[in-house]
Amino acid sequence: MNAPEPAERRIAGLLAELRAGAPAALAKAITLVENDGPWTAAILQAIAADVGGAQVIGVTGPPGAGKSTLINAFIHELRRRGKTVAVAAVDPSSPLSGGAILGDRIRMTEHLGDAGVFVRSLSSRGHLGGLSAATAQVVDVMEASGRDVVIVETVGAGQSEVEVADIADTKIVIGAPGQGDAIQAIKSGILEIADILVVNKGDLPLAEQTASELRSMLALRVAADWAVPVLITEATTPRGIEALADAVDRHRLDHVADAVGRRRDPLGRARRLIAEAVAREIRTRLRQGDDARLSALCDQVRRGEISVDAAARRWLDGGNNSSDT
Repeated sequence: MNAPEPAERRIAGLLAELRAGAPAALAKAITLVENDGPWTAAILQAIAADVGGAQVIGVTGPPGAGKSTLINAFIHELRRRGKTVAVAAVDPSSPLSGGAILGDRIRMTEHLGDAGVFVRSLSSRGHLGGLSAATAQVVDVMEASGRDVVIVETVGAGQSEVEVADIADTKIVIGAPGQGDAIQAIKSGILEIADILVVNKGDLPLAEQTASELRSMLALRVAADWAVPVLITEATTPRGIEALADAVDRHRLDHVADAVGRRRDPLGRARRLIAEAVAREIRTRLRQGDDARLSALCDQVRRGEISVDAAARRWLDGGNNSSDT
């Protein structure tokens, strides 16, 4: 039997250090996965059995709501409770380099000396939905490092940020009073994914009114097995942070984890992630080069011979079923 190649040995050593929780190994593994290099698939396959035990918390909401400041205070509370934390903060892309503009990470620099906290900024690289294309894989790597809690912070683009629902087990939607259309920004789209609603900057006027309006909106929804709490926080005080951590724990116990603390529905989560990966692959293929079959279908649509939906189905099926229109 041939001896492992040096690169294979290095990856094996990296994975051993990753599972031991070494921050340097975690940073290196994230870089390899985010850059989609030749070892990405091997890393993700190797850590598959190590995924499923962490609390994965998604934090989203309109710009200016104070997401990063609130997460910073939330990390303090989690550490007080003895939990290790990793944060994937998705930042806007630099128009010049394509890299992340490190606004979120800067707000969390006070945790740099704490080995129990790992913060990584990810560039959205133009990816829609508030995340980056590699966010789900980065979360898996963070879980494999043995962190108790993984927090995913979205860019802050408003109503379109629903993609985090496919990654996070518990979704926190944050708004703030005095933002004019803050309620409108929350209620359509991202309100539907919320497991916990937070009105941050609770020291500002209209905080109680905003919370009351959100509770009234929730009362109009179809009854569910989880009553979404509406909390008021002041991240700089920190008022309400302990209550937020309690609500996250209740949601995990009631809806996310089984008796041994692992996800109750790992296949459902995997299905959602695979569906997103398929959609991403399709978008990539459609952007790449000439596709004679697609061009022919476009001509048929232009001539009114088939519908756009039928053309899409034919392209996906790889056939030319003349029965659909």
